[in-house]
Amino acid sequence: MSVPMRDAVVFDLDGVLVDSHETMGKAFAVAYAEVIGAGPAPFAEYQQYQGLYFPEIMRRMGLPLEMEEPFVRESYRLADQVPVADGVVDLLGALRERGFRLAVATGKAGSRARSLLTTLGLIEYFDQVVGSDEVVNPKPAPDIVLRALSLLGTKPETAVMVGDARADMLSARGAGVTAVAATWATVDEADLIASGPDFVIRSPEDLLPLCPQIPVRGRGW
Repeated sequence: MSVPMRDAVVFDLDGVLVDSHETMGKAFAVAYAEVIGAGPAPFAEYQQYQGLYFPEIMRRMGLPLEMEEPFVRESYRLADQVPVADGVVDLLGALRERGFRLAVATGKAGSRARSLLTTLGLIEYFDQVVGSDEVVNPKPAPDIVLRALSLLGTKPETAVMVGDARADMLSARGAGVTAVAATWATVDEADLIASGPDFVIRSPEDLLPLCPQIPVRGRGW
């Protein structure tokens, strides 16, 4: 089977490049305790909305937006404890060697995403990082993917979006890019696959057959 010529990959951040669920749970618990008070924080419900912007998750959960400040504060404090997903560094290096332009399109605010990627030593692999606060309509709307493609200078038909949540797949399809579901750190694999991705990959290296060497641009950065 022939593989279409592609030149760009757009990645979600949490659950794809990093497995941040444990640290995210800790930050959410602190924010809930500070704003709501005693009692178990409904983190399992929060996880159902992965891929969405934090204010939108609060709206859907009926929780006060005041939780955002302590959540963000704790997320910054815990950033160096977030593990990079196994195989991701090798994948990013291989894609750059093959001539791909790379971007991140995340439910996080852009400044927080860039800070986390810098802390974890991943920022150097990416040409662009776009946060949900940097577009009019965050995921599941296509705006954030289209913004990333515009900044990369590439077309939807030559791009791939890799995500771990339904919102990522909807955003990818709305933008007209190939939607790739990553299952290695997703919290709801069944819902992810039910969202209708073009491809399902179970490890980072599984993306490489979809992204062959770009002969025109050649190797290097």
